[in-house]
Amino acid sequence: MPEPYEPERAIAGTGMGGAMDLAASEAETLERQPAAAPGGGAPGGPEGPGQRDRPRSLWSDAWHDLRRNPVFLVSGLLIVFLVVISLWPSLIASGNPLTCDLAKAQEGSQPGHPFGFDGQGCDVYTRTVHGARTSVTVGVLATLGVTVLGGVLGGLAGYFGGAWDAILSRITDVFFAIPVVLGGLVLLSVVTSSTVWPVIGFMVLLGWPQISRIARGAVIAAKQNDYVQAARALGASGSRLLLRHITPNAVAPVIVVATIALGTYIALEATLSYLGVGLKPPTVSWGIDISAASPHIRNAPHALLWPSGALAVTVLAFIMLGDAVRDALDPKLR
Repeated sequence: MPEPYEPERAIAGTGMGGAMDLAASEAETLERQPAAAPGGGAPGGPEGPGQRDRPRSLWSDAWHDLRRNPVFLVSGLLIVFLVVISLWPSLIASGNPLTCDLAKAQEGSQPGHPFGFDGQGCDVYTRTVHGARTSVTVGVLATLGVTVLGGVLGGLAGYFGGAWDAILSRITDVFFAIPVVLGGLVLLSVVTSSTVWPVIGFMVLLGWPQISRIARGAVIAAKQNDYVQAARALGASGSRLLLRHITPNAVAPVIVVATIALGTYIALEATLSYLGVGLKPPTVSWGIDISAASPHIRNAPHALLWPSGALAVTVLAFIMLGDAVRDALDPKLR
């Protein structure tokens, strides 16, 4: 006697963490039905899933937070202003920073010369504005060089490990043991060039170990994630793993440290120029002006106040920007 016909059964989810036994046709119909909107609304309506916020990536989420951070807005405006006057100083200072008149040496504020004159009779306002170009150029180029060199070496050491990691770690320890200012006094004292390149090269030479340590730790943490192991199991090559999966997820700490370090390099350039081993005249620099105005601080304090204030505001702006970026990119601070 033939067995009675029973329709094919299937298991369909109930949407509440359970399942129910349905015929295959019924299960297929249930799966095709759109999910109900929260609160009983129609699917796709004003409260439906089509109107919900889509999940944001780390970078879009960070930008969303930065736009609402007053620290980022203030520091960003200051940095934009500094970049603009660095590229086009004649927008707010039409004079020549190398034109001086000894008859006006150490005189105070006058019409057309709001910051007064220094010990050589040079307009302090014009030199302060033009000095921003040198300081910002040194800071940006040194930061780019340090980030590229340190990031590449640290990333490779963290990814490959083994002997490469051990050798690079010992080299990093050697460079960490060199005092920066003392190293500048020794290395730059034999340089006669008045351009910015020797100073930038020195900063890159002694600055890469910090970025290298950060990049190494970030890569080691990123390569242990499940998505990297899954890509490796699917046969992804080493270069693809490093460039497509590890680097995008390990670059955030490097960006934060590099942003903060940019202000530090600007201060370091001024320090070396103040000590006489950094930039040299006729280059216009805040460090050179501070060094020249220091002996006359009692008779002409304005010549020291304005370049020192510009340097302090610039360094503070980049440090504030770095703090804001760190708060936005660090998930632990959310």
